[in-house]
Amino acid sequence: MAGKRSAGILLFRRQPELQVLLGRMGGPFWERRRERNWSIPKGELLPDEEPADAARREFAEEVGVPVPAVELLDLGTVTQRGGKQVLVYAGAGEIDLAAVRPGTFELEWPPRSGQLRQFPELAEVAWLTEPEARQRLVQAQVEFLDRLQSASTSETGR
Repeated sequence: MAGKRSAGILLFRRQPELQVLLGRMGGPFWERRRERNWSIPKGELLPDEEPADAARREFAEEVGVPVPAVELLDLGTVTQRGGKQVLVYAGAGEIDLAAVRPGTFELEWPPRSGQLRQFPELAEVAWLTEPEARQRLVQAQVEFLDRLQSASTSETGR
Protein backbone atom coordinates (compact mmCIF):
# COMPACT_ATOMS: atom_id res chain seq x y z
CA MET A 1 0.00 0.00 0.00
CA ALA A 2 1.29 3.44 -0.88
CA GLY A 3 1.59 5.97 1.94
CA LYS A 4 1.58 5.56 5.68
CA ARG A 5 -1.49 4.58 7.65
CA SER A 6 -2.26 5.68 11.20
CA ALA A 7 -5.07 4.84 13.58
CA GLY A 8 -6.26 6.77 16.60
CA ILE A 9 -8.97 7.30 19.14
CA LEU A 10 -10.95 10.50 19.63
CA LEU A 11 -12.09 10.27 23.24
CA PHE A 12 -15.02 12.56 24.03
CA ARG A 13 -17.25 13.61 26.91
CA ARG A 14 -20.10 16.01 27.60
CA GLN A 15 -19.59 18.58 30.41
CA PRO A 16 -22.42 19.45 29.35
CA GLU A 17 -20.93 20.68 26.04
CA LEU A 18 -19.00 18.28 23.83
CA GLN A 19 -15.30 18.07 24.71
CA VAL A 20 -12.62 16.01 22.98
CA LEU A 21 -9.23 14.81 24.21
CA LEU A 22 -6.44 16.10 21.99
CA GLY A 23 -2.69 16.47 22.19
CA ARG A 24 -0.38 19.26 21.12
CA MET A 25 2.30 17.59 19.06
CA GLY A 26 5.77 17.36 20.56
CA GLY A 27 9.22 17.50 19.07
CA PRO A 28 11.28 20.11 17.27
CA PHE A 29 9.10 20.30 14.15
CA TRP A 30 6.11 21.51 16.15
CA GLU A 31 7.59 23.55 19.01
CA ARG A 32 7.51 26.90 17.16
CA ARG A 33 4.25 26.32 15.36
CA ARG A 34 1.37 28.05 17.13
CA GLU A 35 -1.58 27.12 14.92
CA ARG A 36 -3.02 23.77 13.83
CA ASN A 37 -0.51 21.91 16.00
CA TRP A 38 -2.93 19.62 17.89
CA SER A 39 -3.86 16.08 16.92
CA ILE A 40 -6.01 13.12 17.83
CA PRO A 41 -3.78 10.61 19.68
CA LYS A 42 -2.76 8.26 16.87
CA GLY A 43 0.11 6.36 15.33
CA GLU A 44 1.24 4.02 12.62
CA LEU A 45 -0.30 0.62 12.10
CA LEU A 46 2.07 -2.31 12.32
CA PRO A 47 2.02 -4.84 9.47
CA ASP A 48 -1.06 -7.11 9.73
CA GLU A 49 -2.37 -5.17 12.78
CA GLU A 50 -6.09 -4.57 13.10
CA PRO A 51 -6.79 -0.80 13.00
CA ALA A 52 -8.79 -0.78 16.27
CA ASP A 53 -5.95 -2.63 18.04
CA ALA A 54 -3.42 -0.14 16.62
CA ALA A 55 -5.61 2.78 17.74
CA ARG A 56 -5.77 1.44 21.32
CA ARG A 57 -2.03 0.72 21.39
CA GLU A 58 -1.10 4.13 19.99
CA PHE A 59 -3.45 5.97 22.37
CA ALA A 60 -1.74 4.27 25.33
CA GLU A 61 1.74 4.99 23.91
CA GLU A 62 1.06 8.63 23.12
CA VAL A 63 -1.05 9.58 26.15
CA GLY A 64 0.60 7.27 28.67
CA VAL A 65 -2.62 5.77 29.98
CA PRO A 66 -4.73 3.00 28.46
CA VAL A 67 -7.94 3.79 26.62
CA PRO A 68 -10.87 3.49 29.00
CA ALA A 69 -13.20 0.55 28.36
CA VAL A 70 -15.36 2.28 25.75
CA GLU A 71 -17.37 1.19 22.76
CA LEU A 72 -15.59 2.43 19.65
CA LEU A 73 -17.40 4.11 16.78
CA ASP A 74 -15.57 4.02 13.42
CA LEU A 75 -15.31 7.60 12.10
CA GLY A 76 -13.61 6.50 8.89
CA THR A 77 -10.44 7.75 7.25
CA VAL A 78 -9.06 11.08 6.05
CA THR A 79 -5.91 11.75 4.04
CA GLN A 80 -3.64 14.40 5.51
CA ARG A 81 -1.62 16.86 3.45
CA GLY A 82 1.51 14.67 3.39
CA GLY A 83 -0.53 11.72 2.07
CA LYS A 84 -0.83 9.87 5.37
CA GLN A 85 -4.16 8.08 5.79
CA VAL A 86 -5.59 8.48 9.30
CA LEU A 87 -8.36 6.17 10.52
CA VAL A 88 -10.09 7.30 13.71
CA TYR A 89 -12.47 5.71 16.18
CA ALA A 90 -14.47 7.72 18.71
CA GLY A 91 -15.40 6.66 22.21
CA ALA A 92 -17.25 8.33 25.08
CA GLY A 93 -15.01 8.11 28.12
CA GLU A 94 -13.00 9.87 30.75
CA ILE A 95 -9.35 9.99 31.73
CA ASP A 96 -7.63 11.88 34.52
CA LEU A 97 -5.27 14.43 32.97
CA ALA A 98 -3.08 14.22 36.09
CA ALA A 99 -2.29 10.59 35.15
CA VAL A 100 -1.19 11.47 31.60
CA ARG A 101 2.48 10.68 30.90
CA PRO A 102 3.09 11.12 27.16
CA GLY A 103 5.44 8.67 25.51
CA THR A 104 8.64 9.76 23.82
CA PHE A 105 10.37 9.24 20.49
CA GLU A 106 14.02 9.46 19.50
CA LEU A 107 15.26 11.72 16.72
CA GLU A 108 18.61 12.91 15.44
CA TRP A 109 18.60 16.58 16.44
CA PRO A 110 19.86 18.92 15.19
CA PRO A 111 19.71 17.25 11.77
CA ARG A 112 22.95 15.58 10.66
CA SER A 113 24.50 16.22 14.08
CA GLY A 114 24.80 12.56 15.01
CA GLN A 115 23.09 13.38 18.32
CA LEU A 116 19.99 11.36 19.22
CA ARG A 117 17.56 13.20 21.49
CA GLN A 118 14.28 12.17 23.04
CA PHE A 119 11.16 14.27 22.59
CA PRO A 120 7.61 13.86 23.94
CA GLU A 121 5.07 12.42 21.49
CA LEU A 122 2.64 15.02 22.83
CA ALA A 123 3.82 18.25 24.48
CA GLU A 124 0.42 18.75 26.13
CA VAL A 125 -2.85 16.84 26.46
CA ALA A 126 -6.14 18.62 27.16
CA TRP A 127 -9.90 18.38 27.00
CA LEU A 128 -11.01 20.97 24.43
CA THR A 129 -14.48 22.13 23.55
CA GLU A 130 -15.56 21.38 20.00
CA PRO A 131 -15.04 25.03 18.85
CA GLU A 132 -11.54 25.11 20.44
CA ALA A 133 -10.69 21.79 18.80
CA ARG A 134 -11.78 23.11 15.39
CA GLN A 135 -9.30 26.00 15.74
CA ARG A 136 -6.34 23.91 16.95
CA LEU A 137 -6.56 20.58 15.12
CA VAL A 138 -4.42 19.76 12.09
CA GLN A 139 -6.77 20.85 9.27
CA ALA A 140 -7.49 17.39 7.81
CA GLN A 141 -8.54 16.04 11.22
CA VAL A 142 -11.32 18.64 11.64
CA GLU A 143 -13.42 16.31 9.45
CA PHE A 144 -13.51 13.85 12.37
CA LEU A 145 -15.27 16.47 14.52
CA ASP A 146 -17.92 16.82 11.81
CA ARG A 147 -18.35 13.03 11.68
CA LEU A 148 -18.54 12.81 15.49
CA GLN A 149 -21.18 15.56 15.55
CA SER A 150 -23.20 13.75 12.86
CA ALA A 151 -22.99 10.44 14.71
CA SER A 152 -23.96 12.10 18.02
CA THR A 153 -26.90 13.89 16.40
CA SER A 154 -28.22 10.72 14.77
CA GLU A 155 -27.84 8.75 18.04
CA THR A 156 -29.65 11.30 20.20
CA GLY A 157 -32.10 12.54 17.60
CA ARG A 158 -30.95 16.13 18.20
